[in-house]
Amino acid sequence: MSELKHTPIQVFSEIGRLKKVVLHRPGKELENLIPINLERLLFDDIPYLAAAQQEHDAFAQILKEQGVEVLYLERLVAEALEAGNAKEDFISEWLSESGLEPGSHYDAVKDYLMGMEDNYEMVLKTMAGFAKSEIQVPEGSTLMESIDKEYPLLIDPMPSLYFTRDPFATIGNGVALNYMYSETRNRETIYGKYIFLHHPNYSHQELPVYYFRDESTYIEGGDILVLSNDVLGIGISQRTDARSIEKIAHNVFKDTSYQQVLAFMIGSNRKFMHLDTVFTMIDHDKFLIHPEIEAYLKVFSIEKNGDGVRFNERRESLDHILEEALNIPKVQLIRCGGGDPIVAAREQWNDGANSLAIAPGELIVYERNAITNQLLEEAGIRLHKIRGSELVRGRGGPRCMSMPLYREML
Repeated sequence: MSELKHTPIQVFSEIGRLKKVVLHRPGKELENLIPINLERLLFDDIPYLAAAQQEHDAFAQILKEQGVEVLYLERLVAEALEAGNAKEDFISEWLSESGLEPGSHYDAVKDYLMGMEDNYEMVLKTMAGFAKSEIQVPEGSTLMESIDKEYPLLIDPMPSLYFTRDPFATIGNGVALNYMYSETRNRETIYGKYIFLHHPNYSHQELPVYYFRDESTYIEGGDILVLSNDVLGIGISQRTDARSIEKIAHNVFKDTSYQQVLAFMIGSNRKFMHLDTVFTMIDHDKFLIHPEIEAYLKVFSIEKNGDGVRFNERRESLDHILEEALNIPKVQLIRCGGGDPIVAAREQWNDGANSLAIAPGELIVYERNAITNQLLEEAGIRLHKIRGSELVRGRGGPRCMSMPLYREML
């Protein structure tokens, strides 16, 4: 397939040289994580913000040094609100999904945000959440306030936003604006909605959209792998429903050159929350995989069948399935931790299998996964290693923290 011109999104592979990517620098939302809300907000621990920002800045710097244009989610949203004159619409929709009931607090938060002149700072504030101490209303204005005095937050933060892979996903020349597994994370997709509604470069009047955030079944970007220009891989996982895969397959088959979706059933548990936590493509013929999933992994082929689709469970070995789908003679599966069950479990938990390809055979990885990294280098893979002691506390690696907008065609 030849390079397409004048299109803002072009992602037809996992490994084509990365040219443009969306990140979110961790912000004050991490400082509104407290022990009482960790489980609800999907964190196991509280990262140290200053160190997390240093680690993230180093990640962004490596990307820039390799010729990647880094765009920040918060800046794109602010630009979209300005271009679409959509500040009040955005605030109203954000409030409607904040968990705050209409009333004195609701009105006070809206006035606070509307009074912020800088849209960029306003967007950051919506990400960070609100402490009760920030909003002054008469004491006892609501019954709930009288009852719930111990919890210090009025509106919860969105600490997972630095994992920009999940709220939306780029596929070919279009995007899936996802409906997410958890209510707390589904709020994140509001930002993508306004980018794709109003941003002068990314308005969906010009872009195909293959999934919408108002769907009834959940799907997240960490489960979507663009394996080639005609094959997608999507995980059936804790965070992506099989029904969502069928829906997105119908849409991409109808509107694109894609002919096949490989659905990987990896199980439903937190340690394997997305497909890309256990399986990533790193070169034309090489994949990084967590060996623990191999014994029970099921793969289903979904193919275009007229105006519909047909399903087929694939019973061959994974390498054979990939060789056939990608039309290559031999696939190499590199096992996280070298297959040692203790090392593999530890390094997968620290996102050893969650690598970001910035070109064929060239990855960004966490330096802490020493055994997996050694195996990758022995296989001829070029590595850019970043520290991730604080970033990894959110359970995500370099692929999780990045949403490609543009890759060169292979």
